[in-house]
Formats: sequence, C-alpha cells, structure tokens
Amino acid sequence: MAITTEPAAPTTETPPTPESPPEPQAPAKEPQAPAKDGWQLNSPLVLTMVLLLVVLAQGPIRTALSAPVMQSWMTVFVAVVVQALPFLVLGVLLSAAIAVFVPATWFTRALPDNPVLAVPVAGMAGAILPGCECASVPVAGALVRRGVTPAAAIAFLLSAPAINPIVLTATAVAFPRNPEMVLARFVGSLLVACVMGWLWTRLGRTDWLKLPAHEPHAGETKGAAFWGSVRHDVMQAGGFLVLGAMSAATLKAVAPASWLRTAADNPVVAILALSILAVLLSICSEADAFVAASLTQFSLTAKLAFLVVGPMIDLKLFAMQAGTFGRGFALRFAPATFVLAIAGAVVTSAVLL
Repeated sequence: MAITTEPAAPTTETPPTPESPPEPQAPAKEPQAPAKDGWQLNSPLVLTMVLLLVVLAQGPIRTALSAPVMQSWMTVFVAVVVQALPFLVLGVLLSAAIAVFVPATWFTRALPDNPVLAVPVAGMAGAILPGCECASVPVAGALVRRGVTPAAAIAFLLSAPAINPIVLTATAVAFPRNPEMVLARFVGSLLVACVMGWLWTRLGRTDWLKLPAHEPHAGETKGAAFWGSVRHDVMQAGGFLVLGAMSAATLKAVAPASWLRTAADNPVVAILALSILAVLLSICSEADAFVAASLTQFSLTAKLAFLVVGPMIDLKLFAMQAGTFGRGFALRFAPATFVLAIAGAVVTSAVLL
C-alpha cells in the first residue's frame, strides 16, 4: 500500500518587531555635600565684630579723639558734610528726574540746527536743568544717540553740573562774604563749556565716539529707573563727599601750616594745586563749594579754579566718560578740558574777582 504524505502547510512566521531603544535615564543626582558647620563671614557678623572692638577699645579711642588735632579735624569734617549733604541729595533727586522723565527729543526740538548756535543754547540749558556729574554723562550720551550734535551735547555735559541753580545756591551759601564767586563760577564754567563745544565743531571726529547700544536703565519702568538712578548717585556722590570732607579736614588740621602758606603764596602753584586736588577728590558739584571755602589759606582765584575744574573733569568723570563715549574720546577730552578750565578760571578771575 502506498503511503502518501500531504505537504505541510506553510507556516507564516511573524517577523520580530524591532525593539524600541531604551529611554535615556536621567543622570543620577550627585549627593550634595553636607553643609559645613562653623562660622561664616557675612555683613552682620562683621558689623557686630566692629562694634565689639569699638566697645572694648573705647578708652583709647576716647583719648585719641580728645586730642586738639582730632577735635579740629572732626569740626571741619562734620561742618563740610552737614552743610553739603542737603544740596547733594536735592541735586541727585532733580538730576535723576531729568534723566528719566525729560525725553531727549525735547532737546532735539529746542536746539538750533546750526552747531555753532546750538552750543551756547545747550550750555545755557545746564542752568535751567539741574544735574550732577553722575547724571550729565548718561544724559549727554542719550542726546548724541538721538541725533543731537556732539558739540551741543559736550556743552551740556560740562555746563549742567557747574551752573545749575542748586550749585550756584550752594556756592552762595559757602561764600557769604564773597558773592562775586557765584557770578565768577557761572561765567567761567559757561565760557569753558562753550569753548569746548566750539572746538569740537572744528577739531572733533565722530569716530572718536563709541556709544553703547543701550541706554542706562533700558527696559525698566520710569519709577524703577528713577529710584535706581537715585540710589546709585547718592551712594557714589555721598562716598566722594565723605572723601572730600576727610581730605579738607586733613589739610586743615594735619598738614603743616608752613606748607599750605608756601603753596598759597605762589599764585601759579596755588592754582595748579587746587586744580589737581579737584581732579583727585572727585567731589560732587553740589558739595565742592563748601570744601573750597574751608581752604582759607588760598586765594579766590585758586578756589575758583577748584570750582571750575572739579565738575568738568575728575577721576570718576573720566571713568564715566570712557564708559559712555569710549576711551579714545576720554583720553583726548580730559586733558583739553583740564587746561581750558584752568585758563577760563584765571581769565574770569582777572575780570570779576
């Protein structure tokens, strides 16, 4: 018998499904190091340690402060700070309000198109719009960015901190027996500001100016920008006021009187000494008149040079001008301003004092 075999039915095998790649696992968090126990130096701890040292050393401190030299030093220091502080705070508030709330387009509409005529108009605007050095630099930068000719911006930059009503009032209070100092400061500072602006129209080059892309406090509300500007200017100007008062008190109480008389008796040395001192001290213009008035050994001409030079060029202004307009501008602008400010003070003193 024949055996027939049926062909096996074809088996359909399902192809293996490709396995999905395993999901990457999140890296395991490294165990955090346990907090270190012990003392950590911070501001409250430093203040507590300083106060503790003062309490422990109050005997020697009291003995040192009772010395006649320290009594004289403290008298001059406190007098300068107390007299100048109200004007400084008022000037900072007004300059911050102008920098934040007065649009730069207002200057563009108010200034003449002719740069030669725009320079004295911008210089006189400094008498109307109070502003300390800390505010005048960014305001001048904003003016150039918005189309104002650089010559007019320079005139405003130099005149606003020097001839505004707050500064002139402070000068009158500091020199009650020499009211001519107020007029001399106004005329000398405005003269230097206009001459520097006119010099820019003849010799200045736009490639010297390298303005930042964004203005200070860009993106903030006006209220936040105002209080931010006030806090910055008060801290900066207040620190320089304290430094200036300490320096004036030291010159008054510690420096040998023969040195001061030698410098004060030579007119050229006196003018140069106070001009360099104005650059180094970097006092806010609302307070510098009280420091100048305390230097009784020096002539009115030397004091006028101190008052004209200081608001136009000092250490902090050089740093701010380099940051706003570029280092190339500041390196050319600072020496020219220093020389012209001294010359303007001497010429004005010869006519008015």
